[in-house]
Amino acid sequence: MWPYFDPEYENLSLHINPPRVCIDNTACDECTLVKVDSMNKTGILLEVVQVLSDLDLAISKAYITSDGGWFMDVFHVTDQHGRKITDPQTIEYIEKALGPESNIFGPKGDSSPGRLVGMRSIGDHTAVELIGTDRPGLLSEIFAVLANLHCNIIAAEVWTHRMRVACVLYINDEATGRAVDDSERLSVMKEQLRNVLAGRGDDARGGRTNFSVGSTHVDRRLHQLMRADEDYGSDGGLTEGTDSDLVSRPVVTVENCGEKAYSVVTVRCKDRSKLLFDIVCTLTDMLYVVFHASISSDGVYALQELYIRRNDDRTLDSKDERERVIKCIEAAILRRVSEGFSLEICGRDRVGLLSDVTRVLREHGLSVMRADVTTVGEQAVDVFYVCDPSGTPVDTRAIEALRREIGHTVMLNAKKVAAPSPSDPANASFFSFGSFFGKLLPNI
Repeated sequence: MWPYFDPEYENLSLHINPPRVCIDNTACDECTLVKVDSMNKTGILLEVVQVLSDLDLAISKAYITSDGGWFMDVFHVTDQHGRKITDPQTIEYIEKALGPESNIFGPKGDSSPGRLVGMRSIGDHTAVELIGTDRPGLLSEIFAVLANLHCNIIAAEVWTHRMRVACVLYINDEATGRAVDDSERLSVMKEQLRNVLAGRGDDARGGRTNFSVGSTHVDRRLHQLMRADEDYGSDGGLTEGTDSDLVSRPVVTVENCGEKAYSVVTVRCKDRSKLLFDIVCTLTDMLYVVFHASISSDGVYALQELYIRRNDDRTLDSKDERERVIKCIEAAILRRVSEGFSLEICGRDRVGLLSDVTRVLREHGLSVMRADVTTVGEQAVDVFYVCDPSGTPVDTRAIEALRREIGHTVMLNAKKVAAPSPSDPANASFFSFGSFFGKLLPNI
C-alpha cells in the first residue's frame, strides 16, 4: 500500500513564501522599478516578461537571477511615451498579475491563457492559424475568403519574415456573433485558405491552416509557427540586404562560461518594443532555462547578456547547437522589425472592412509586412506596416492616394518607421553578470 501524500504539500513553500511584487516610483527619476521575488519554477521568467510586454511597457534595464530555487527580477520600465507608470489601473494589474493573487507562480501557471490580441476580451470566437509563402496581395485574398464565408474578423496578428507569413486570426459568425464550429463550414474554409496560401510550384513548404482550441498567447504562437516552419533558414536571414540594412541586424553570440557551467548568450541590436519577450520566448520554447540575465538600453541599442543551460542542466557544448540558437534568436528579433510606413486605421467595424482596406493596399502596390487588428466595441483599430514589393520605403504619394480612397469612411494616420541610427551598438553602456556571481543583486 502506498503511503498517503497530501496534494497540498507541493504548494506549501508557495503558501509560506508567496510571490512579492513591488512597484517603485521613487528610486529612479526616469523610470518605474518593478521588483518581483518568488519561488522559482520553469518558465517563470517568460510569464513575468509577458505581463510587462502585453502592457506595451518599455524595459530599459533588467537584472534577473534565479539560482537556488528563488527567483528575483528587477525591471526598469516606462510607458511608450517614456514616462513612469503612474496609472492606478496599470499598477493594480501588474500587482495582481505578478503578486500572490496570480496563478503564474503556482503549478497551474502554464495553463494561464495569456494575451489574445490587444489585451482585450474578444468574446466567443474561433482561432485560425495560417502559415504560408508571402506575396503581394496575400492578406487581401485571405480576408476576402473569410468575408465571402460571412465570417467577421474580430482580431488578428500577421507577421512576415524571409518570404513566409504567419497569421493568427480570431473570427466569429457574421449573423450570430458566435464561434464558427460547423465542421462542414470549417472544412470549406480550410480548403479555400489552403488554395490561397499555396506557394509557387518549387516551394516545398507550401501553406497550412489549423483551427486552434483554447487560448494561446498570440505572439508566442506566431514565434512557434515561424520557427517550426524554419524561417531562420541556413543563414539566419542575414545574407541579403543593402549596406544600410546592416545597421539594424542583430549581433548574437553564444559562448560557454566553463567555471560557472553556463552558456552565455549575448545580443546586441537596435532596441524596440517587446525585444526581451521575443528572446526569452525563443529560448524557453527551445527548452533552455535563463538563470541570470542583464539587460540594458541606451535608447537606440539594446545589449542583453543571458546565462542559460538546457532544461537537463547541461550547457550548449556542440557548435551546431550554438549556431542553431544564434539563428533562431536572430530570426525572432527580425520577425518584428518593420521599415517603411505604419498605417493606423480606425473606423466603425463591419464585415469586409479588412478585405476592402487590404484590397486598396494591394491596388496601390503596397505589401503588408506586419499587421495588428483589434476590435474595441464597435470600433476597428488596425495597424498595418507596409512597404512596396521591392522592400523599399513607400512613396508618400501612394499613402496620399490611399488616404483619398478610404479616408472618407475611416480615419487613417500614416507614420514613417524610423531607420536605425548608424552609431556603434558596442559603445552602449552595459552591466555584465560576468564578474557578479556569488553576490547579491545591486541596490538599484
